[in-house]
Amino acid sequence: MQEKGEETIVGRLADLDWSALQQSLWECGHALTPAVLTPAECAALTEMYGSEQPFRSHIIMSRYRFGRGDYKYFDYPLPDVVQQLREHSYPYLAPLANEWNQALGAPDAFPEKHSTFLAACEKQGQTRAMPLLLHYKAGDFNCLHQDLYGAVAFPLQMTCFLSRAGVDYEGGEFVLVEQQPRAQSKVEVISPSQGQVLVFATRYRPVKRSRGYYRTNLRHGVSRVKRGVRFTLGIIYHDSQ
Repeated sequence: MQEKGEETIVGRLADLDWSALQQSLWECGHALTPAVLTPAECAALTEMYGSEQPFRSHIIMSRYRFGRGDYKYFDYPLPDVVQQLREHSYPYLAPLANEWNQALGAPDAFPEKHSTFLAACEKQGQTRAMPLLLHYKAGDFNCLHQDLYGAVAFPLQMTCFLSRAGVDYEGGEFVLVEQQPRAQSKVEVISPSQGQVLVFATRYRPVKRSRGYYRTNLRHGVSRVKRGVRFTLGIIYHDSQ
């Protein structure tokens, strides 16, 4: 029998308790998995950051008042680990995305395969890959935002945590803010371990009320890093224009 660290990413994704993850997404708009990436895979991804070949764009956050820190968007073809995470997690999330749209009365229906979804993005002129590596040093942070890049958007996305909290860095918590209608915003602060994956709502989620569902908007960001260096991998399922 294979050890967990030797299993493929596809196998590790298949082993996750997707029913529990979907329930958490319904209840609070986010869900945290056990470790999906091995320490070696996390190290390999962070080591890519110093090179140019896998990437199409390098963004310095302070230039655009996004915060402090920087990130790089991958170009096609994606590295194998990134491609596998994106392609093989999508089918577990598409049914939930359709349930959310149905609850909110939205007409869009997401296909079973990610390749089919990307074809729909291409028809809208969205052809640039959106998975990215994010890099923060002491004093860096990311302002609250939503990752929307065109007419077609998938309502869920993932952040994969590549660095070790408390060892490689301190601070830099993941922050998720939900704007509740006629009420103050609700804040979640999440500090995952290396290799864990956080699945969360890209821009909104349905919340049940007495006469049906209403929509709550969500934004996410990163608190200030107090020490060290923090790397994460962002998996965005739609492409951009």
